[in-house]
Amino acid sequence: MMQFTETPPPPLHQITSFSNLPMNNNQIHRTRPWPGFPTSKALGSFGDANCMEQLLVHCANAIESNDATLAQQILWVLNNIAPPDGDSNQRLTCGFLRALIARAANSGTCKMFTAMANAHANLAINTHKFSVIELASFVDLTPWHRFGFAAANAAILEVVEGYSVIHIVDLSLTHCMQIPTLIDALANRPEGPPLVKLTVAGATEDVPPMLDLSYEELGSKLVNFARSRNVMLEFRVIPSTSSDGFSSLIDQLRVQHLVYAESGEALIVNCHMMLHYIPEETLSAIHSTNSSSYSVESSSPSYHRTMFLKALRTLNPTIVILVDEDADFTSNNLVCRLRSAFNYLWIPYDTMDTFLPRGSKQRQWYEADICWKIENVIAHEGPQRVERLEPKGRWVQRMRNANFRSIMFSEDTVSEVKHMLDEHAAGWGLKKEEEDLVLTWKGHNVVFATAWVPA
Repeated sequence: MMQFTETPPPPLHQITSFSNLPMNNNQIHRTRPWPGFPTSKALGSFGDANCMEQLLVHCANAIESNDATLAQQILWVLNNIAPPDGDSNQRLTCGFLRALIARAANSGTCKMFTAMANAHANLAINTHKFSVIELASFVDLTPWHRFGFAAANAAILEVVEGYSVIHIVDLSLTHCMQIPTLIDALANRPEGPPLVKLTVAGATEDVPPMLDLSYEELGSKLVNFARSRNVMLEFRVIPSTSSDGFSSLIDQLRVQHLVYAESGEALIVNCHMMLHYIPEETLSAIHSTNSSSYSVESSSPSYHRTMFLKALRTLNPTIVILVDEDADFTSNNLVCRLRSAFNYLWIPYDTMDTFLPRGSKQRQWYEADICWKIENVIAHEGPQRVERLEPKGRWVQRMRNANFRSIMFSEDTVSEVKHMLDEHAAGWGLKKEEEDLVLTWKGHNVVFATAWVPA
């Protein structure tokens, strides 16, 4: 059983800063008579997601316009209708409430935000650092990651048939957690297991889920696991980071490109929810004009997602698997980002109610990671805002522009994914969109999986 070691942050409704705000029950409606803003008497009827979203939007607009009085009034309402231990919509809204407080506190442009800043000081998000066993168990809780694991591993197994050496470049948010299952499958190949070379980028960013051990220690555990399955595994860490487009990784792989080609080994690039941390193309334009502290030259291609994919194409990989969350968090407009995030991140909160009991330590882990994501999307700008999800269609176009061609997942792969989904709640589903696979929750797109070969 996994143990949650952090002390969860105090419930927002217990923080005294808000109770001391200078307002009375009628002041909210009388001072700001805009549509949809409730009096305290009407708070009970504002529990549905649409109303909560509208309140968050109004609050974001107040913060952006530096109207601290209005922001505090709306925060007071949200504080009363969105307890952190409520239903899924309330917990989701509470996460956005925290994020808006953080944004207000970060702005530092108005003294009236002092109360919010004081509240935020007590709301630090304590994400858990996992052991390998804990993380393996944690990602098994839902198909959120397992969907990509199943689709990618099945596609990899098919494409490496007949290869005696395979080189896997694993750019994965989950720290190689899909590799043991792949090793198990490779160990049972009729022609015998191949030599597996596994290359990872060093874990240099504090993005959840986080490990409590170094990648060198992780590699040692993977090598030992592979040995127990009679598979020879070579593990290598190349210190590289998404913030510079994994340029060090690409450079070292390029140096060995001729060796790969001559030896005939398969080069597999597995991108699992990691590429959206590469700064997007618009980042340089935004912050070269709006911030003197951050400027990316347009001639620096390592900062661009498209240029990363084009560099990847020059390595002539055997296959590239791209798995990511199907949402758009890239808008420069805070309200647009808030709406997009709110209408996507309700999904993990909703799914949690189907498999994690209220008050469970696993739920605290899970929600802390989501709250980290919400805060990053809402409270930060510039290079600190790393959660820049893009929808599937945009990634598909990027891959095509980089001269990759999509390939269809086989029926065996689809069956493998469906079998995995049968282990989870009934709300999860699978649909095909052209050559791609999409994980759904109650009909809503969640995660997509695509497979690519050089065109």
